[in-house]
Amino acid sequence: MSTRQTVSLGDINLSYLEWKKGTEPLLLLHGLADHGGVWSSLADALPSHYHIIAPDLRGHGDSEKPKTGYQFAQIIQDLQGLMTHLGWDNAHILGHSWTGKLLPMWATQSPQSFRSMILVDPFFIGRIPRWFRVTFPLLYRVLPFLQAMGPFESEDVACAIAQQLKQYRGWSPLQAQVFRDSIEQQSDGTWRSKFTPEARDGVFEEVMHIAGLTQPLSIPTLFIKPEGGLNRSAWQMQPYYTYLTHLTVQEVPGNHWAFLVEPDAFNQEVAAFLAKL
Repeated sequence: MSTRQTVSLGDINLSYLEWKKGTEPLLLLHGLADHGGVWSSLADALPSHYHIIAPDLRGHGDSEKPKTGYQFAQIIQDLQGLMTHLGWDNAHILGHSWTGKLLPMWATQSPQSFRSMILVDPFFIGRIPRWFRVTFPLLYRVLPFLQAMGPFESEDVACAIAQQLKQYRGWSPLQAQVFRDSIEQQSDGTWRSKFTPEARDGVFEEVMHIAGLTQPLSIPTLFIKPEGGLNRSAWQMQPYYTYLTHLTVQEVPGNHWAFLVEPDAFNQEVAAFLAKL
């Protein structure tokens, strides 16, 4: 079972879930518009020797939501502050989607912080042309994780819409809990995501302008490649094979949110990789 904790990092209060089973440190980072609770199935499934932390990143979940400060450098600073608070010199670190792009950047700057790295279907590892920015308004309307932002007339309406989205299709107890934990009622009675437009816009700007892999990294790395995920082509995978010198690629069933739609298979692959280390 997890407990909810909060740490003050100077300019922000960061909320996180903690599974304090053992002492081996494992940091789990969610993707855009999600929260630390998406890793509850994985954390419960892992062996008892792990000390697992799953933060809500700034602008997400129960953490504070400033108007600015969504650059990769600031997020990395938040995470280094969290690790210092925990007394961790290093950890196994997992990132999904845009945090799968953040991790190689962090590892390039501070390789000593990583025992291993797990990249779950990263989002746009390279630099994106600036003209692509004109498509952002369209992406905001069609991307499944952004369609769950609301507003919704009621919690029941929100849940009905969520069940049509890829990450919640099947509406398992895990999926239902993750979605309900991602929304909150507003003063006008409507329901909205806890994720903010400022976080959305800031992260998208960073993802577009900065390359995630720029030099070789020797950290043991697992790339989890869902069958219906984003990274289906050889050209998308090439940067990982080029720069990650101790890379394992493992295909799993499911889509971009394999940990929600096919959690058993996903959990087994993460556990197997960590066990080998």
